[in-house]
Amino acid sequence: MLREGDRAPSFRLPNQHGEEVSLEDLVKGYRALVLYFYPRDDTPGCTAEACGFRDSFESFRRMGVNVVGVSVDDTESHRRFIGKYKLPFTLLSDVDGRVSRLYDAYREDRGTAARKTYLIDGEGVIRAVFPKVSPEEHASEILAAVKNLSQHRSGGFDTPTE
Repeated sequence: MLREGDRAPSFRLPNQHGEEVSLEDLVKGYRALVLYFYPRDDTPGCTAEACGFRDSFESFRRMGVNVVGVSVDDTESHRRFIGKYKLPFTLLSDVDGRVSRLYDAYREDRGTAARKTYLIDGEGVIRAVFPKVSPEEHASEILAAVKNLSQHRSGGFDTPTE
């Protein structure tokens, strides 16, 4: 079970363009990474969650936060999902569920990722875990957590510049 303060497990997965990216690539140059796991592209809850991150994307960027989604869908499904909803962030394809399992975010009974989010600082340390997610409110919840961590200047977060 991964907890706050643990080092985030390293991984490599293909993005929507089929390019392999690592955890280190995703945190490099950012204060934090929102790594969110979700069950399937283009389903009601997953669409609401993704569109929430899309609608808050500029706020995340201003705070120096990268947003990345992970599901078991393939890269082509991710490209269609991104195109249909104009998602401005990366989606990673974890078709065998290996990384989802590594992050305690896999539902064996369904063969999909569970809805779970990690807030990881620029050094690769987990600063917050969100095991219960409301798709419609999740982006706002994460923004508030980033602001809270920034205000307390804890866990490797600096006060954001706007």
